Amino acid sequence: MPAVSVVIPCYNQGPYLAESIGSVLASDFEDLEIIVVDDGSTEPETCRILEALNYPRTILVRRQNGGLSTARNTGIAAAQGQYILPLDADDRIGPHYIRQAAAALAVDHELGIVYCRGEKFGDAEGLIQAASFSLSRMRFSNLIFSAALFRKADWERVGGYKPEMRYGCEDWEFWISLLELGRKVLRLPEVGFGYRIRHESMNALMDSKKRLAMHRLIVALHPALFPWWFAHLLPLYYQIIHSALYRLLKRSGLPGKVLS
Repeated sequence: MPAVSVVIPCYNQGPYLAESIGSVLASDFEDLEIIVVDDGSTEPETCRILEALNYPRTILVRRQNGGLSTARNTGIAAAQGQYILPLDADDRIGPHYIRQAAAALAVDHELGIVYCRGEKFGDAEGLIQAASFSLSRMRFSNLIFSAALFRKADWERVGGYKPEMRYGCEDWEFWISLLELGRKVLRLPEVGFGYRIRHESMNALMDSKKRLAMHRLIVALHPALFPWWFAHLLPLYYQIIHSALYRLLKRSGLPGKVLS
């Protein structure tokens, strides 16, 4: 059985798959498997690429379209690894990331989430300027990108990714679920994750109303981690962070930048 299972959901993202899978196969950690989950793709080129999928240590799982949470859950349910790495079909990882993260999980049984520093590529480039992890910051914004390693046993304990996070932020909610288990978080110092910027991506198309709705749902799902008044202040919080003054201050680097 492999130590790590890399789960790659794919919905009409076939042209990016070779780069994503190739980055995993280039890893200096070989005790892994790759599970590509076809989430009911309809785009002809993607369907052709998936039909011809033939990579070492890689299997294809097919399902009807059900969204990112359900696709990830399907892949993880089929995974044989002790540790899971979700990787979006248009993103990539560095050659040392899995080895370093798996080693950290192996030596600290209280550790539940391991991620690294990331960089943007595609329609924009540069380091991802994310604040360091803290529980208080996680209440306001997601500080951990989706491609972090965690234990499959913890995924089972929290019931996986929530399908009701239909507009996105499913990874944010999932990390908070793991934090409720009392798991520790580690960010590796090396840049080991590549986040493709696409103007038509799911994250880019999420407007403030949808993000607010998902944030409210996270608060409702985790009342132990949020004070009772938190949800009532969220509309004001979103008005502030989407104001012209806040964006100007953020560009100047004054209010610490976060990945949301």
